[in-house]
Parts: sequence; C-alpha cells; structure tokens
Amino acid sequence: MKAIEAIGLTKSFGVVRALDTFDLTVPAGTICALLGPNGAGKTTAIRILATLISPDAGTASVAGFDTSRQAALVRGCIGLAGQHAAVDDDLTGRENLAILGLMHHLGRRAAWRRADELLACHGLTDAAGRLVKSWSGGMRRRLDLLASLIVKPAVLFLDEPTTGVDPRSRAAIWSEVRSLAASGTTVLLTTQYLDEADRLADGVVIIEAGRTVATGSPDDLKDTIGTRVAVAVEHAADLPAAAAVAARWATRPPAVDTDQLRVTARIAAGSVTLPELVRHLDAAGVRAQDVSFRRPTLDEVFLDRTWDSARDGAGMVHQ
Repeated sequence: MKAIEAIGLTKSFGVVRALDTFDLTVPAGTICALLGPNGAGKTTAIRILATLISPDAGTASVAGFDTSRQAALVRGCIGLAGQHAAVDDDLTGRENLAILGLMHHLGRRAAWRRADELLACHGLTDAAGRLVKSWSGGMRRRLDLLASLIVKPAVLFLDEPTTGVDPRSRAAIWSEVRSLAASGTTVLLTTQYLDEADRLADGVVIIEAGRTVATGSPDDLKDTIGTRVAVAVEHAADLPAAAAVAARWATRPPAVDTDQLRVTARIAAGSVTLPELVRHLDAAGVRAQDVSFRRPTLDEVFLDRTWDSARDGAGMVHQ
C-alpha cells in the first residue's frame, strides 16, 4: 500500500522552479529519507504533501487522500515537524503539548493525560514543568517532535529533525522514529546527515534541481556505483600492470597515484572477488603490498548523483 505518492509535482516561485515534475512513492509503514543538495526542493515537496502549499502541476496523495482536493482529510492523519522547533517559549513543555491536545479536540483531561504520557515515554518528565525557554536546543527539538505525535499520525513528515542537536538527543530522536515506523506510522524525513539516512531509512530518494535522480534502499544505491578497489605496489614500474588488471572490471579508467604507488578503481559490485583479483595481479607479475575492497558510503552515492550541483551550484536556487 502506498502511504505517499507524488506524480509530476511542479512548483515555481517567480522565476525559480523549486520542483520540476518530481515523483515519489513511499510504502506504508516504512521510513523514507528525502536527500538532496541545499535548495534542491526537499522542503517544498514536504510543504506540498502536508497541504501547506499547492503545486502548480502534478498530483499527490497522502494516506489515500488527494492533497489538493481532500486537504482537510490529509491534515487529519499527518504529523509535521518543520526545520525549526515550533514550540512556545513562554509555556512549559507540558502546557505546550496539552494545548495542542485541546486543539485536536481531545478534551481537557485527555489532553493533559496525553501530554504526560508523551513526556514520560521520552524522558522529559523532569523538565515538563519548566518554561521551554530554559530548555536546551536538543530538548526543544524533541518536544517539537512530540507535538507532532499528540494524535498518532498515519504519516509523519520530519524536515531535518536532528539539525543542530547533540549526539545523545539525536540518538533519542532516531529511536523514536524507529519505534513509530515499527508501530505502523509512515515516516518521510529530510536530512543533511547521510549516516542518519543510512541507519534509519528503508528507502532513499535523492532529489536535485526539483527532480528525482535516484531511488532505492541504501544498499541498492551503494551497489549502483560499485566497489572501490585499491592496489598498493612496491615499485612504480608495477603501476601500469596493476592499472591494466583493475581496468578489466573498472566502470571508469583507474586512477594512478605515482607518489603513493597506488592504483584505485571503481568496479561493478560483485564483478570480482578479492582473492580473484589478487590471483590476476600475481599472474601479471605485480608485486602488490596491499589490496583492499571498500563498499561506497551513502555520502559517495549522494555526491555521484548530485555532481552537477557540486560542480557549478545548480540546485542552490531552490527551496
């Protein structure tokens, strides 16, 4: 079942096209990380899906409801935590949550009870009676996340939920996101931390200049750019032969470092094993000091798929 679906979403702000026929599909009960360079269109996509703005073209549905024609129904089944904590500094943590509960028509007793439940479950009971202005940034961010859970949402949108928080608060937010997904909530998050996406997400969507440029699980996306092979040799005279061996499986010409006496290459995942490569090097007479395989990181996938933005700044004009 598709919890979130976007087809051909397009949105412009004046002369700036923030989304350009953007597509997205998120299965129910999964965590999807939406990644992209600064200004690639991530926040615009979240705002459309959360019914905060309307697209110029294309369609989107959340929990089976059309975001344009059934916006009220969409709002009734989603939670949203934006890039900046939207809590009231001059209220206590408990008051912030209880007031939101009243706004969700829980009733006075139920609203206060729900506030206490959330604060207790997430280790914030001791701070619940203090004004939020006295809370740390990480605690405020966690409170903002709890505010989106007053009524458990079918779909939760998190726009850079851990930006600027300390490692302990970050780990607590990760734990909560995992728990929500395990209980059936679909989570769509944007993040600038690639390790966060790698650890949390079932699926990853990379967006650049308002368009989807890659989609898949973190492991599948890593496989698309292959394995990094490094061969260190004893003598510079061995470099050409080592490069020739690596080139048999390389997806692009191997790089030769004459200072470090090293050949590096990107090879297709699973195309050759380490023992096989060593045997081929031996057969070619290469005196190798070290041969290593390293799987790419999600950061490398990101840079590979968003090279245009890294090179010339394209995509830095969108939001």
